[in-house]
Amino acid sequence: MSKDIRIKKGLDIKLVGEAEQVTTELSLGSVFAVKPSDFHGVIPKILAKEGTEVKAGQALFHDKGDERVLFASPVSGKVSEIVRGARRKVLAIKITADGKQEYKDFGKVEVDSMSGEEVKNHLFTSGCWPFVKQRPYDVVANPNQAPKAIFVSAYASAPLAADYDYALKGKEAELQAALTALTKLTEGKVHVSIAKNSTLSPFKDLKGIELHKVSGPHPVGNVSTQIAQIDPINKGEVVWVVSPQDLVVMGELFLTGKFNATRTIALAGSKFNKPQYVTAVAGAQIGDLVKGNLEQENARVISGNVLSGEQVGENDFLGYYENIVTAIPEGNDYELFGWNKPVFDKVSTSRAFTFSWMNPKKKYDLNTNTNGEHRAFVVTGSYEEVFPLDIYPLQLLKACMYKDLDEMEGLGAYEVAPEDFALTEFICVSKQPHQKIIREGLDLMREELG
Repeated sequence: MSKDIRIKKGLDIKLVGEAEQVTTELSLGSVFAVKPSDFHGVIPKILAKEGTEVKAGQALFHDKGDERVLFASPVSGKVSEIVRGARRKVLAIKITADGKQEYKDFGKVEVDSMSGEEVKNHLFTSGCWPFVKQRPYDVVANPNQAPKAIFVSAYASAPLAADYDYALKGKEAELQAALTALTKLTEGKVHVSIAKNSTLSPFKDLKGIELHKVSGPHPVGNVSTQIAQIDPINKGEVVWVVSPQDLVVMGELFLTGKFNATRTIALAGSKFNKPQYVTAVAGAQIGDLVKGNLEQENARVISGNVLSGEQVGENDFLGYYENIVTAIPEGNDYELFGWNKPVFDKVSTSRAFTFSWMNPKKKYDLNTNTNGEHRAFVVTGSYEEVFPLDIYPLQLLKACMYKDLDEMEGLGAYEVAPEDFALTEFICVSKQPHQKIIREGLDLMREELG
């Protein structure tokens, strides 16, 4: 039985450079990195010092706040460098791969016969716990607080997003094992959302889950949108969130005893010569992923999608949770009198000057130009048109800026993550950094209210 979710508010940004459904197996690569900044709110306590030989799945560091929460090496090799920043803050732990990919053996287990506590301990010891995130605050889940439900969004609606139906093809056994394990961790339901028109979803015949079919514009694929429609978060409640590609890692752990962080990554965007899928391990160096496929001139490479990803160079590393690398033109040009002439090659929610509404299926080759400068908030009412949650986005942004905790709580900050404000940031005439404002607001709430 499935329950449909359909939204009308939102905006689909159709870009050229969608990844073709062809997968190239890349060689392993030589250097990998795990960045504590990928795990927001975690203060790392180093376990593997420089020079330590590690196997894939062996712990590199644990969370200072809870030493059970371990963070594993994605490859076997030697810890070659611990990169530190100001005040000796750990920025990255680099591992030079030995090319053999030896796995630490955590032992095969029978998920069906395990208790919730046994599942939890298995996820702790193997370094898989960080794949479980929580709302509120959009951080690694607090294992001491039971969730009222667990959510998996198996449909990505962001521009150029990876197609989960293709990327997870043939992974039904791993997904079933992981989802069965998750059912032991909550007294509520495990909700999985897939595209309404999906016929090939690996989730459609899995057991023990509540399946939902979603349709509508982006951000229908964002898990916050689905939570709001299915089981909204109230004060004092917690829900957990796991992404589909991380379910595969967890499932493989239960079935084989190995922590295998290999995933299918989409290379998408107009600056790739051949947008396609590649197999890579979490934390891989960007240069290894894009080698021979990237138009170097005037390109911006992003680990993640164009709306909420992070700009990276070829010596940087793939984000731990990411399954897409996007490359689009750098917007370093200035358009003279761009504000007072008709525009045919840009996306807009307004019909003034732009004509994107006349051809809704057209794909655009947008660059990174913000077409304007940072200024005070202008009240236009346009945020509400692309924001499907039952929340006042402008008021919440302002409450975060002037740090009024009561107001933030009353306006629904428990329900949101920074990615939910990517679209309002995209259309913002004031060029305000909405995602950064929301992240800082959530951090403050977590600090003050716990």
